Amino acid sequence: MKAMILAAGKGTRVRPLTYELPKPMIPVLGKPVMAYLIEHLALHGVADIMINVSYLHKKIQDYFEDGHRFGVNIGYSFEGDIIDGQVVPHAVGSAGGMRKIQDFSGFFDETTIVLCGDAVIDLDITRAVKEHKEKGAMASLVTMQVPMDKVSGYGVVVTNQEGRIISFQEKPSQLEARSNWASTGIYIFEPEVLDLIPIGSEFDIGSDLFPLLVQRGLPFYAIQHPFNWIDIGVVADYWLVMQQMMQGFFPSMPIPGKQVKPGVWVGLNVHIDWEHTHIEGPVYIGSGSRVNKNARIIGPTWISNGCHIQRDSTVIRSILFDYTRIAQDYKVEERIVCGEYCVDRDGRMMHIDDENCDIIWTDAREKVVYPQNYAYARL
Repeated sequence: MKAMILAAGKGTRVRPLTYELPKPMIPVLGKPVMAYLIEHLALHGVADIMINVSYLHKKIQDYFEDGHRFGVNIGYSFEGDIIDGQVVPHAVGSAGGMRKIQDFSGFFDETTIVLCGDAVIDLDITRAVKEHKEKGAMASLVTMQVPMDKVSGYGVVVTNQEGRIISFQEKPSQLEARSNWASTGIYIFEPEVLDLIPIGSEFDIGSDLFPLLVQRGLPFYAIQHPFNWIDIGVVADYWLVMQQMMQGFFPSMPIPGKQVKPGVWVGLNVHIDWEHTHIEGPVYIGSGSRVNKNARIIGPTWISNGCHIQRDSTVIRSILFDYTRIAQDYKVEERIVCGEYCVDRDGRMMHIDDENCDIIWTDAREKVVYPQNYAYARL
């Protein structure tokens, strides 16, 4: 069995998190979301993994390299071009990207599991592939049952009694929905599927390839195994996932670092004025971070590496990306601060220079000019 990870998209629905990071590199408990996926594939014996890349592709390739530290072999297929000396990403569709790889090297010569690079899963991949083969499927789609009042947020899969897929509904209303089994973006393909994808054109798995499979009556099945599927489709999803993970909803994904107090974890080289601060877990404070006198931190809160919480400031149920400094006397509540942008849990975004911004933050690597000396500021 081989694997294909789809990682070429721009992640527009989770901006501003993806202004400087490709979506698969968004950190979950301090680790890129796609790293969990690769580790899970390795756990199920998948050794050869292709990744299609485009937007900010070097950040993915520089982190994962050839895959040896994950115990797998990773290859990449770049989708784009160089125009006027600049790299211009141009994704060719999820199916089109697979066809490009196949025409180049014939990589897909055995059963392949295809996954989106922006979700964390604990699917029993071995069991799913076994069912796929037992049914004699050319293609299978892993589905998950969702509450009927939530179907309008998903692509819905409709099957017959044998589990064969007969149609799809894209985000139907509750009254119109003919099923409450949602597509998870996890597919299993036999090599013959690649022959259905036209050469050299944009072609999508969901909107182009799947309707073609149904139209031609090919053996196309839904797999309905229970598993955890953690998707970060929009900013609100990401904020909620981090809140749940820090509260222990996913025991297989523990908070890293050293637990120094009940509900408080820290990385290395952290300076905290424990006597004069109030920290209420669950809270993680990353390596090289500093928390000054009279600061308040209320969890679930994730503070990444190199951050600085200044005197008399407050951070409540928030996520701070690397090297974020929260200015003295300011309060950050239910926000994600990443680089020059701040976004609330519902996706409302502000830039560091916006006049109507109600908080002040800076890059913690910049020197701070305190009103009094630094020694006093640390007290």
